[in-house]
Amino acid sequence: MTHEHTHSNRRRLAIALAIIVVFLVVEIVGAVLSGSLALLGDAGHMFSDSLGLTIALIATVIAARPANDRQTFGYQRAEVFGALINGSILAVVALAVGIEGVRRLVAEEPPEVAGTAMLVVAAAGLAANVAALLVLHDRRDSSINMRGAYLEVLGDLIGSVLAIAASIVIVTTGFTKADAAASVAIALLIAPRAFVLLRDVFRVLAQSVPADISVATIREHLGGVDGVVDVHDVHVWSITSGSPVFSAHVVVEAEVFAEGRAGAMLREFDDCLRDHFDVDHSTIQLEPIEHATHGSHQPHP
Repeated sequence: MTHEHTHSNRRRLAIALAIIVVFLVVEIVGAVLSGSLALLGDAGHMFSDSLGLTIALIATVIAARPANDRQTFGYQRAEVFGALINGSILAVVALAVGIEGVRRLVAEEPPEVAGTAMLVVAAAGLAANVAALLVLHDRRDSSINMRGAYLEVLGDLIGSVLAIAASIVIVTTGFTKADAAASVAIALLIAPRAFVLLRDVFRVLAQSVPADISVATIREHLGGVDGVVDVHDVHVWSITSGSPVFSAHVVVEAEVFAEGRAGAMLREFDDCLRDHFDVDHSTIQLEPIEHATHGSHQPHP
């Protein structure tokens, strides 16, 4: 990720954070005054948003630090740890709001809810979430950290919509359990996004092959270069989302070394990996066919 993109992410996160924090206070006060669980759940989610955005902002600052002899890949993985914390917060909020929502749904006498106050506060929260979402929208796919922040705000926006719908039902019909139903719906919407984010974090930390990259396809591309006999010991993983790393041993014909074509071949590999697979960091070891035949690694079938 370039310095310009990192700065843009940092600025957008700071603006979104300021918007969310201001309306977090409004929503907490509104939840207390109205007695709405849906608003309180949305406030809890908005609190997780503010905490998540703070973590994401700190992570972008850390990730921008340069590499050194102890951190040879730099601090890019800080963004992954930020996303891990965000995903965990989302999961906890979904569980807590869901349990309380179910408890209120089955209660014989659910708490009274001031529908009008709930409607006003939920509408204000919706406006705040729309503003924050628009700030983050263009950079939502730039890193797993930004995606986590975007999902936090998106979930809160949906929560505000559900709170508005519940408040309208309460005002027009007096059915106060609509508030509890909305809170359960909010929890059910938050949980899958938490799962997806945590799954993506696990893939990075487990050094799995990125979902959009096929090892077989890479092997096929490199194997098609003139002079290549076999490609083996292929490894593809990510430092953070959007930063794949590749390494492999490539068996080549003896003529490649004899004719001094090794350097040109490595450049061709680099161009192929960068243009077709967005891999900017690769390490390729060229091996003469005699080495592969007599060594521990046999050519890949």
